[in-house]
Amino acid sequence: MPALNNGIRRESHESAGLIHDWNEEPAATAHRVQVLDDTIRDGLQSPSVRDPELEEKQELLRLAHRVGVDGVVLGLPGAGPRACAEVAALAGFLQRERLSPEPVTGVRTHKDDIHAHLNACEQSGSAMTAGMFLGSSPMRLFAEGWEMRDLVRLTADSVALAVRGGAPVMFITEDTTRSRPEDLRDLYRAALDAGAARLCLADTVGHAEPSAVRALIRFARDLIEESGTGAALDWHGHNDRGLALANALAAADAGADRIHATCLGIGERIGNTALDQLLVNLELRGEPTGRNLDALPEYCRRVHEWCNAPLPVNYPMLGSDAFRTATGVHAAAIVKALDQGDPWLADRVYSAVPASLLGREQQIEIGFMSGRNNVLYWLRRHYPQMAEDLRECCMDRILAAAKSARALLDDEKLHHIVHETCQQAAPAKASATSAGAA
Repeated sequence: MPALNNGIRRESHESAGLIHDWNEEPAATAHRVQVLDDTIRDGLQSPSVRDPELEEKQELLRLAHRVGVDGVVLGLPGAGPRACAEVAALAGFLQRERLSPEPVTGVRTHKDDIHAHLNACEQSGSAMTAGMFLGSSPMRLFAEGWEMRDLVRLTADSVALAVRGGAPVMFITEDTTRSRPEDLRDLYRAALDAGAARLCLADTVGHAEPSAVRALIRFARDLIEESGTGAALDWHGHNDRGLALANALAAADAGADRIHATCLGIGERIGNTALDQLLVNLELRGEPTGRNLDALPEYCRRVHEWCNAPLPVNYPMLGSDAFRTATGVHAAAIVKALDQGDPWLADRVYSAVPASLLGREQQIEIGFMSGRNNVLYWLRRHYPQMAEDLRECCMDRILAAAKSARALLDDEKLHHIVHETCQQAAPAKASATSAGAA
């Protein structure tokens, strides 16, 4: 049976009333929301992952390009000579391969980090954006013994140093979601006055709920408008409360220009907004983005393998069970849609995410909760020329085996039942033929 695809036009089904969408139409996402891939920087701050080899990171950049992300964070050049050299090598690789994502690095508001960034830019011949971050919450100030007036001065000096060196700056306040508005205002104004091209709101410890995200985006948007700089606005979220994706979509709705995310959501502690989930949801919410989500499964598989990142069977969209069912009612609806020659419907009748969007297909398995349609689907795929009477016999035997099993029947077991049934049916058929002749 061929892979399911969109086949019949989506509009014809929607105009027929097959989809009634209770979701509110996104308010501010008429524009294409950009995505910054932070997998090989913030993602690698997970204590459980492996730092891939340079060649592996280069392949990940190729896949990020294929997927269609708008930017990639290449590392922390200030972390040491090896890190600086690797960032420069990756930036040079992007240029040589003519890969489209904008190169970005992570940079502390410290002159050594800024010089390391500028050095990497010089080595690679690439004007990488400096993602310059600084702690801003009262808790951080108290723990460090900092004074806000000193941080404002440090912000202005650091941004100006990078800009004089020819590097665009994205200024990031760490722990934005637990920071005072008056402190954020002073820091952002200092950064913008010194030449920052972007501001980034960071939910560093995953504290925020969507209501806070919307309020912060409005706050920052108003401040940017007051400044007259036309600076862009980013959102960077973590998943400590399990709200990273919801917060990222709230940021997009509220008017963020770009969202940061990591493949499979890897990152410090619980991790970051999952890049794969974000891209799929952005695609499903409105007009096509032009991204190639067919490449997402391979990208996530490589991160799973090379970074030692977990990929559970029930992981949204990409886990092995994402488009797999053994339930009789669900299988019946899918099979009936296929029998109508409607692959579009079959791909959606029991799935909010069409498998075809990711180059995958709906899978029907056979287990103790299965019905005749599950078996019919499998037999049609593997034995399309089987006679109807033999198929009925195989169906009965397979269902009987499935109902007594405590796990799904794999293909090896199913083929064994079919071959056994065929062998038993052959002598009976021969005997009946002989009796008819007599």
